Amino acid sequence: MKLSIAARLAASYGLLVMGTVAGVAGVFYGATIGLLERSIDREIETISRRLVDQYRVTTPGSLPDALARELADGADSDEEILMLIAADGHVLSGNLLAWTLLDAPAGVLQSTWLKRRGQHTPVRFLLRDLGDGNRLLVGRDMREQQAMRELVLRALIVGALVTLGLVVGGTVYFRRQLERPIGAIRRAANEIESGDLGRRMPPLGDDEFGRLATDINRMLDRIEQLMNGVRHVSNSIAHDLRTPLTRIRSRLELALGEDGGAEEARGAMADAIAGIDDLIVLFNRLLQIAETESGVNARNFTLIDVNRIAEDMVELYDASAEEQGVVLNLSSRQGQTTLGDHNLIASALANLIDNAMKYAGSGARVEIAAHTCRDTVSLSVKDDGPGIPPEALPLVTQRFYRVDPSRSLPGNGLGLSIVEAIATLHGGRLELRNLYPGFEAELILPRRGLSVPCEP
Repeated sequence: MKLSIAARLAASYGLLVMGTVAGVAGVFYGATIGLLERSIDREIETISRRLVDQYRVTTPGSLPDALARELADGADSDEEILMLIAADGHVLSGNLLAWTLLDAPAGVLQSTWLKRRGQHTPVRFLLRDLGDGNRLLVGRDMREQQAMRELVLRALIVGALVTLGLVVGGTVYFRRQLERPIGAIRRAANEIESGDLGRRMPPLGDDEFGRLATDINRMLDRIEQLMNGVRHVSNSIAHDLRTPLTRIRSRLELALGEDGGAEEARGAMADAIAGIDDLIVLFNRLLQIAETESGVNARNFTLIDVNRIAEDMVELYDASAEEQGVVLNLSSRQGQTTLGDHNLIASALANLIDNAMKYAGSGARVEIAAHTCRDTVSLSVKDDGPGIPPEALPLVTQRFYRVDPSRSLPGNGLGLSIVEAIATLHGGRLELRNLYPGFEAELILPRRGLSVPCEP
């Protein structure tokens, strides 16, 4: 059975906690019982070495007296075991009456059970060969250590059981805490999949899931906006294409029904070609918006000089402005470099200049400026024309939207949509403002480099 991510995370959490507890318990056991047992082993070896050294430098008969003194010194006398054993197993001296482990190896610390004081007692001992057939046994009664070991083990077992219960409960709680926000997100996603595009993720707090829900809601807002834009574009295309197509069809039909000569036919074809060219321009602009919004052109970003772009566009439109009676002027060259697509930025500025010249009218003054302000650079186009009605200002960047007085002028309502898409692609924005009198459109882009003070 395939486990969910919540179950896997909960199980991993449980295993981590149990492993941590087991490690702590092992350290605790080693630091108490293990340390005590190692201390006893060192004490046995020390006493054994001292007695053997004493036996070798004194007469053999003095060892029983040394054992008696060792047992009578009052230090651990109830737990110490000392014996001098003959080669045949007979106990020559010590505090045990008999020794049955005749084949026990010498020089190795060992554990066994002996009957001592009427009880089976755990004993830790070390045998030493004295060289004359006799053996010295130094040992320790381990009943207290055994009781302490059992007490510690019982405590660890109880602690482990309690910990296991807490881990199981915590794992279940942890899993539910994970599944609750995930379940809410999945339910909302299912409703959105069913067609409810207005559905949003519920508030899930200020944790990672809450931030994820906020990001998803922001994405859904953008998707809904794009879907509404697609519906608006579809309706607008159907409306805007119907008129020129009907006009082309009527002109061709009229030319076909007339008995005129080749001159009338050429005129009809010229009108049809002009109408088709307008449609091609319309579709090219829509494709430009689609390519820009898709981010394909972001791969072509390089360092660009906005001052140079402003100069080139003023030079490009200078003749056209003079022909329309518009004064076109580059008033500021204070822009810094930024990262972007040169052709797209130039296209955006060209759209803004074209709009200013078209809607400000003959005799107007249009000023182009490049500015730097802290961490942004901007290209602005300012005119002294009539501006845009305030209620229409938030709508003019929608595709195909045109203010009523401008519907008699050539255009298709896509220019500002293209500029806004280019600004968004570059991580910037398009700001539009009425100046009373006049109008200003400003393309603001992030500047790559250190912040600098705003320049007038």
